[in-house]
Amino acid sequence: MELREVIGRRRSVRFLLPHKPVEPEKIQRMLEAARIASHWGNVQSLRAVVVFRDSAPQETLDAITAPIAGFQIRLAPVVIVWYLEAAAVDEQGDRLRELLEAGALGFGEGKREALEQKLIPFFSGIKEQLKQPGISEVDCGQGIAQATLMAFEQGLGTCFLGSGNSDKVRQNLGLPDSCRVLLLQTVGYPAESPEAGGQRPRQPFERLFQMNSYDTPFPRSSAVVEELKADGMIQEPAPLPWREAELEYLKNALGIKGHGLI
Repeated sequence: MELREVIGRRRSVRFLLPHKPVEPEKIQRMLEAARIASHWGNVQSLRAVVVFRDSAPQETLDAITAPIAGFQIRLAPVVIVWYLEAAAVDEQGDRLRELLEAGALGFGEGKREALEQKLIPFFSGIKEQLKQPGISEVDCGQGIAQATLMAFEQGLGTCFLGSGNSDKVRQNLGLPDSCRVLLLQTVGYPAESPEAGGQRPRQPFERLFQMNSYDTPFPRSSAVVEELKADGMIQEPAPLPWREAELEYLKNALGIKGHGLI
């Protein structure tokens, strides 16, 4: 499958087949994709606890909750709890030295001295600031995005959920205080159609992106849009005419009560 088509179909899949387990090697490929993602200073603060519904103890299953659309947690064969290890910043000096040895940091004579005498002391001086929410979350997001693309490449569906009480989830899973829970990601084989009802609403391109200044919208080429439509990246807008019937079927087939939001 072409990358652009994968991106086009990488919308949230909320309805997964609860009876069909996900192969551990497919989850490993997701984690491998996250592991090699770029991260400032090679710190790699992105971590995860993978919970398999068919093998995890009940107390672990009870530890992961979501206040909205909780049926997704209950039915998903796998839930990945993505978290950030802020204490990884404490090892930034070692990570920078590894980059230097790999030929990925600096050039010319004196680069080791510059690293030890300037760069590492600089980062050490702002270490506590770097542990706060900010750039590390951005880099963790890159890793999670790569894992998600890998999931879709393997025929899996995923959806991201907020925990509602991330501290409770962290404590229930036994994570250190230095960790911050980022997202819960349900993973499984889709029960709904690949279109998932069609392309979700998005704000106008020109409102989101600018060129050279805030007052100048980035020009959107209609030829590029048509190219991406032909490649399957931009798809028919939701709702597709049969979506409500599909949702009713899924509700009955999966035993979901009510409106499915809570």
